[in-house]
Amino acid sequence: MRKICLALLTCTLLFAASAYAKECKKTYGDGEVFSIATGSPGELGLLEVLADAFNAKHGSAMCWKKAGSGASLMLLKEKDVDAIMVHAPAAEKKAVSDGWARNRQLIGSNEFYIVGPKDDPAGIKGAKSVAEAYKKISDAKALFLSRGDNSGTHKKEMAIWKKAGVDPSGDWYVTTKDFMMATLLRADKDKAYFMTDSSTWVAGKKDIENLDVLFKGDMFIVNTYHGLCQPEGATKGTDLGCAFIEFVGSDEGQSIIREYGKKMYGESMYNDKEYAKQYDH
Repeated sequence: MRKICLALLTCTLLFAASAYAKECKKTYGDGEVFSIATGSPGELGLLEVLADAFNAKHGSAMCWKKAGSGASLMLLKEKDVDAIMVHAPAAEKKAVSDGWARNRQLIGSNEFYIVGPKDDPAGIKGAKSVAEAYKKISDAKALFLSRGDNSGTHKKEMAIWKKAGVDPSGDWYVTTKDFMMATLLRADKDKAYFMTDSSTWVAGKKDIENLDVLFKGDMFIVNTYHGLCQPEGATKGTDLGCAFIEFVGSDEGQSIIREYGKKMYGESMYNDKEYAKQYDH
């Protein structure tokens, strides 16, 4: 009987470990675990550098759950993560006012680029606004890829279509339900228009053959990133999650953000919060 119990316990622990591994896209560090959900900063490696610096000070370990801004907010609301880094300002403010998030802090920014085929069949290069660029794409029925995943990118895209007076539909408008880099690479393969964040473009442009940046600079398509964490005592890792958000906003965290990407790509992938303040509303 004792052997059977030990065998069952071992199986239970192995199953739990397996389930936990599936929950975490990656785990950084070796210590008390806290969890964070984010998209681009994790996907492009910035989160790992921030996590390593933070964990060295706290003897902690970070579980990263890969999710777009909408999904990250839902994970926070359902208490499935301790903290998030997102770019969906209206939804973030509502989360704080509704009481299931706190410590909302500006941590930096990047911007969106509209990329497309080098011959620019929709003629968006001369557009005076991002809404005009989208209207030109719609009028030309030029192939456009949308993530369609309720991420911050998707929400911004839909806001632009609304400004353009367009309800996008038809064979030219394709939803991928995929992450930023995967959709960018598909757009390159299909020679389609797509709205990518500047960080993903910097990281991925070495693999891009058919696309150019055709429109940028409209203030409406600048992303400001904020960190949020759980209300006090809401989850086991709340204290570490909130401390991590504080760290990202500190001088050390901001220095990491300013420098990230320069060695790999020759330019920074993100702007710090001081730069981002001009776009924060």
